[in-house]
Amino acid sequence: MAEKLIFHVDVNSAFLSWEAVERLKHPEQFPEITVDLRTIASAVGGDRSKRRGIILAKSVPAKKYGVKTGEPITDALKKCPQLVLVPARHEVYRRYSEAFLSILERYSDVIEQCSIDECFIDMTGTEKLFGAPVEAATRIKDEIYRELGFTVNVGISTNKLLAKMASDFRKPNLVHTLFPYEIKSKMWGLPVGELFLVGRSTQSTLHTLGIHTIGELANADVDMLRASLKKQGEVIWKFANGQGVSVVEAEPADVKSYGNATTIAFDVTDEATAGMVLMSLAETVGRRLRKDDARAEVVSVNIKYNDLSKASHQCELLHATNVTDEIYQAAARLFEELWDGRPVRLLGIQTSHVSRAGDGRQMTLFDDADYEKREKLDRAMDRIRERFGTDSVKRASFLLQDQIDHAVGRGKHFD
Repeated sequence: MAEKLIFHVDVNSAFLSWEAVERLKHPEQFPEITVDLRTIASAVGGDRSKRRGIILAKSVPAKKYGVKTGEPITDALKKCPQLVLVPARHEVYRRYSEAFLSILERYSDVIEQCSIDECFIDMTGTEKLFGAPVEAATRIKDEIYRELGFTVNVGISTNKLLAKMASDFRKPNLVHTLFPYEIKSKMWGLPVGELFLVGRSTQSTLHTLGIHTIGELANADVDMLRASLKKQGEVIWKFANGQGVSVVEAEPADVKSYGNATTIAFDVTDEATAGMVLMSLAETVGRRLRKDDARAEVVSVNIKYNDLSKASHQCELLHATNVTDEIYQAAARLFEELWDGRPVRLLGIQTSHVSRAGDGRQMTLFDDADYEKREKLDRAMDRIRERFGTDSVKRASFLLQDQIDHAVGRGKHFD
């Protein structure tokens, strides 16, 4: 069997790049700015009056002034008073993301889209079609620029972790490899904070242990890491040694996953509040599953911290479900295992491995919950909400507070 060949393709400063390209295509619509946004100190920012009043993407010239993605617009303007700010236009960015994906589909039918601006591609066995790995990656990169007008970085390796690490090497518009034999020379000398899943809090803990580089982490005692960082200690130790998933999980068009995420209007710093957000997300995800007579076997939780670093964790359920409480309980356990105590800006629940109703549920001697009754109750609540409005039925825990919407996805305090 051929060794896996994985590409990670990441758009450079996606929102800023897409905004610049769109404005260059239609200069008559933007007479106030006639230059390429990428060549001046510029940034895409949200509404100053809301939590979205942050820098979403910045140009290279803006970066030289110290402007950072995720910081408040007011702080960015203090660093760079002449910063050109343009509002975000997500409908435009979705269109460019779709065009970006359509080019990748020319090279492989196994593509996993991680976000609006990055994808993994399984390129195993394609050398005879597109050439050696670096040649194929360069071809993809150049084709995207020639046809769409923006640049990407491409990371190449044998698993997704190393491919992603490679794509984060020097930018923009470059191709990098990080094969297992290159880990020591290319990755181990990097600061430990550059390793995937190592945020500021984890980095601080590692520094107290005398670990400052990825190489030092890779050679550290894994039991010591577990003692200080629990399960995450073992996970990042494996990452430092280049151990990652090599399966690109492309979903066929006729298989759905169901999920929801929300940017919270304030920093979440305690498990109780996070639990309420997760319950609200589970309500909407469960309702969508039930509407399609579907059940999911896998639940995952996504976290974005207030420094914009991300983390995710998933688990497989004993039985496929569309019961809100089951989805919530799984998500709450995952959050407890994943959260490192830092303030949380975004939470998301995603379900996958979906099966259709009628597949049945195998009960066990130790399964004392009446899931059939729970599902019937959930469906009854769905019908009431459909007829009388989403707010017609609420869980009691949401009645005495107004910060968190009981059914995320309709607006209120969420983006």
